[in-house]
Amino acid sequence: MASSTSGYSITGTSLISPSLPPLQLSSQPLSLGTVTCLVLIFGLYATSLPTDAEKGRRKVVHVLEDDTGAVIVQTAPGKVITHRGGSITLPCRYHHEPESSDPNRIRIKWTKVTDALVFEDVFVALGLQQRLFGSYRGRVSLEQNGPGDASVIIHNVTLEDYGRYECEVTNDMEDDTGFVNLDLEGVVFPYYPRVGRYKLNYHQAEDVCKEQDAILASHAQLHKAWLDGLDWCNAGWLEDGSVQYPISHPRDQCGRKDTAAGVRNYGYRHKEDERYDAFCFTSNLNGKVYFLKRFKKVNYSEAVKACVRDGSVVAKTGQLYAAWKIQLLDRCEAGWLEDASIRYPIVNPRTRCGGPQPGVRNLGFPDLKFRLYGVYCFLKNEESVNDDVVKSTQGPRKSSKDIPMNTTSTRTI
Repeated sequence: MASSTSGYSITGTSLISPSLPPLQLSSQPLSLGTVTCLVLIFGLYATSLPTDAEKGRRKVVHVLEDDTGAVIVQTAPGKVITHRGGSITLPCRYHHEPESSDPNRIRIKWTKVTDALVFEDVFVALGLQQRLFGSYRGRVSLEQNGPGDASVIIHNVTLEDYGRYECEVTNDMEDDTGFVNLDLEGVVFPYYPRVGRYKLNYHQAEDVCKEQDAILASHAQLHKAWLDGLDWCNAGWLEDGSVQYPISHPRDQCGRKDTAAGVRNYGYRHKEDERYDAFCFTSNLNGKVYFLKRFKKVNYSEAVKACVRDGSVVAKTGQLYAAWKIQLLDRCEAGWLEDASIRYPIVNPRTRCGGPQPGVRNLGFPDLKFRLYGVYCFLKNEESVNDDVVKSTQGPRKSSKDIPMNTTSTRTI
């Protein structure tokens, strides 16, 4: 049985990557056709010793072509980190010999690579001609920081921008690539809908996370959450189609007490037929979550109207988690959320506030009409969109795709 507290210790996100090992370059002499592409995270690679503040904050990728025509890639681990709504540079530099090569014949292409090895075009430039694709239109531009700079800047970063990107530089018949990982500051939270646990196939899990202002978490995000103390005894979908769950305190009802702590993995499951919960990920808010002070408690429909009268909307579960983790919202009062669940955020645990660990307490999905609580509202930084207000007055939404009530019974982990 899952604990009603899905919280874990509040720790800062480290921006420091492991120190770079010495680079061993090819011993073969380079021909005039050799292309050297350097992907540099957090600044250009320099031969001088780094300052203490710079140590461990770079990623360097050298792509060399030897006499046989084979491409040799040497890389040190690293990533760039930002948050939703921010701007971030994906660094990529290239060097082509001879230097007199016509820059208008250099083709720069950025692609996002998913775990399923699906490539999504982001940006292409050939000389002065540029083209953007899909959701990146209007948000991506070349940094243009001198000759040989193929870096791009992503503005107004979204949750969906998280992932791995490929930088490809081509000159006539030669091309070389490097990779950059874009990470987001944020929080992972377990989620199941009002109809109960283990009711979601993969696509429904994607939908319920989006409905709660989040996306399905990656394995890396779940693993980091486990390192921060997340302990949850129900398996959930991740974005790669695997099903996993994090255990910090092994116990018999969660895979046996004598097993090691860690992230338990069921492997890749059938996305249509099998049903589990979901692990969602969200990041910075474009606004604030607050507990609406009232003289009396209210039912769900009254709570929705109260937020609207206050110029806001009822907060989503993902927004409450982001407010708890990032904005350090701490309130020992249970309140309605948009999905008609009752939760409250605790940063500083204290008596009569739900246990000794920080986290977002979950009291479940009570009767909409007869149970009375407070309410958590969300106010955007910019002017409220009328469409959002209209949606908030239509009552709690069912999970997308009409989640059936009579699906697979609850599994024992």
